[in-house]
Amino acid sequence: MSEVADTPLELDDIQSGTLRPRPSPYAATYILLRIDDREAGRVLMRRLSTAVASASNPRNPASETWLSVALTFHGLKALGVPQASLDSFAWEFRQGMAARARALGDTGESSPENWEKPLGTPDVHVVLVAVAPDTQHLETALARARQVLEALDGVEAIWRQDCHALPTQREPFGFRDGISHPAIEGSGIPGTNSREEPLKAGEFVLGYRDEMGGFPPLPQPEVLGRNGTYVAFRKLHQRVAAFRQYLKVHSSNPEDEELLAAKLMGRWRSGAPLALCPFHDAPELGADPRRNNDFLYRREDPTGYVTPPGSHIRRANPRDASVAGVVRLHRMIRRGTAYGPLLPEGVTEDDGADRGLMFAFLGTHLGRQFEFVQSEWVDSGDFLGLGNVKDPVAGANDGAGTFSIPRRPIPRRLQGLPRFVVTRGGEYGFMPGLRALRWLADLRT
Repeated sequence: MSEVADTPLELDDIQSGTLRPRPSPYAATYILLRIDDREAGRVLMRRLSTAVASASNPRNPASETWLSVALTFHGLKALGVPQASLDSFAWEFRQGMAARARALGDTGESSPENWEKPLGTPDVHVVLVAVAPDTQHLETALARARQVLEALDGVEAIWRQDCHALPTQREPFGFRDGISHPAIEGSGIPGTNSREEPLKAGEFVLGYRDEMGGFPPLPQPEVLGRNGTYVAFRKLHQRVAAFRQYLKVHSSNPEDEELLAAKLMGRWRSGAPLALCPFHDAPELGADPRRNNDFLYRREDPTGYVTPPGSHIRRANPRDASVAGVVRLHRMIRRGTAYGPLLPEGVTEDDGADRGLMFAFLGTHLGRQFEFVQSEWVDSGDFLGLGNVKDPVAGANDGAGTFSIPRRPIPRRLQGLPRFVVTRGGEYGFMPGLRALRWLADLRT
């Protein structure tokens, strides 16, 4: 591959959904496709190459409505990609998420045999994601998807998940979501933490230098791999009633309940970080995108008296905290979209409805980004010196989980943490550049 380390990002060839944060609020729909006829699949790629927006679009209402596409390993095979090219993709991607279940903590009720079909099966070939600021504009994006699929025998839509993000941006547990977004060199899109140096583009887009100073392995030929990225899609069911029950049982009053929720998450429900307001919620701060992610840990809170080391956001992104490993090598783009009806405020009994988040994690290193964070930071505490203690909110706890809140003179210790988040399915995908979509359309083998 030619050395292109310091060349500008080719934004006109990168899918908009790779780099651009989602609008706020927004609605989204995930559609899974199966390719039954190779030629029809190639026609699909041709149509998508003109329907998928590039990251070069200026930031305006029209550019906040877009269609993204990713292909699974089985999808690339269904299109007839040559074996030499297939072999050049990351080995985690080639195996697929279901095969990586144990490493990801997808065991017991989260194991692939319990996943919602067709998630985790060879039938999933293409993942379409339509995103818009509201349901009215979402219909515009879905209309593009329908045009792509119109009169295309041999390509079958096999699954759909409608999602939503409320104006409050809160997810089913009640916390403001979608706050943290890394700054990426050359993207022209600012990050949400002014204290964090921009990350090398190669951490998120293939074909550019990464934080190690080299180039992530590029799927071949170069036209196929360049300007693409890997994505991990996850459908995560959230046990909202169980979360509320746990908070209530382990708190002395409603104020303590909210403080405990904040200590588990690392933020108050409004999105205000404990790092900036440790004693009470601050909704105005939580709603301010210029301030609600503008903090570090090393100098202000090295031992975690304010934001517990084992809290969810400190595990997912330790920032500059002293932990085992180099934090910048494990950063990802994370995007979550709520699905299902909200459980009414105050209700602590499960109503049986399916609700949770559709999560997407984007990066060029599935192993050292998504899988590392999931296995080492979410489902283990070794990097923090906490042994096998798991993430209190998203970890694969089994009813015997523990959580410690640093406090003088005696830490507050919680016992009996159950599993609040259950994996309902997932897929590894590859989001190709727009030129790669045309290359796939032109395959003749």
